[in-house]
Amino acid sequence: MIKENLEEVERNICAACARSGRKREEVRLISVSKTKPVSMLEEAYAAGSRDFGENKPQELKEKYGQLPDDIRWHMIGHLQRNKIKYIIDKACMIHSVDSERLAEAISQEAGKIGIVMPVLVEVNIAREESKFGVYAEDTAKFIEKIARLPHIHVEGLMTIAPFVEVAEENRVFFQKLRKLYVDIKRKNIDNVSMCSLSMGMTGDYQVAIEEGATMVRVGTGIFGARNYNLT
Repeated sequence: MIKENLEEVERNICAACARSGRKREEVRLISVSKTKPVSMLEEAYAAGSRDFGENKPQELKEKYGQLPDDIRWHMIGHLQRNKIKYIIDKACMIHSVDSERLAEAISQEAGKIGIVMPVLVEVNIAREESKFGVYAEDTAKFIEKIARLPHIHVEGLMTIAPFVEVAEENRVFFQKLRKLYVDIKRKNIDNVSMCSLSMGMTGDYQVAIEEGATMVRVGTGIFGARNYNLT
């Protein structure tokens, strides 16, 4: 089932790229494996997945040691400062930087092991009270501040769009984030590459790709519905 699901997601990604005049290699699919057992990740790996996204540092740490070392692990969930140590040497990127204190702590932990951690700034583009993230109007100044830190590198933006029944309703938010991404890129801020735009999940990733996403985070569409009682 996972193999078939991945094949369907792949077809959808290719179709969305074709509709928007983009190349398939411009979009990275992240298989969101939070709460899923290692056996399911092994199935996805066997079917070709190499990028996996986890929400909880402890879960990423545990799975990291049980799966092949060519997997690229993405920390996509809200991250507490005291949990950074669990994933700083394991994650290829942290998608959810939303405060100066968190950015400082990531830089400090990365410095301890002599690395520079690629990060994305989480933007609350729809201004939802239930979501984390920097507001759009504060994002450029926020990036200018954290880009001065020595052991992180700002590579772009991430958002979690509202949950909607009709994916088309989120197009406006993806357009806003894309515009913000382009505007910040034009500023040529030191230590900021703005090469990654992480937006779109199972319900709306095709629309996100049409609006410029370079990373989409698909969980349910690959692994099926989650049982949160297992966490």
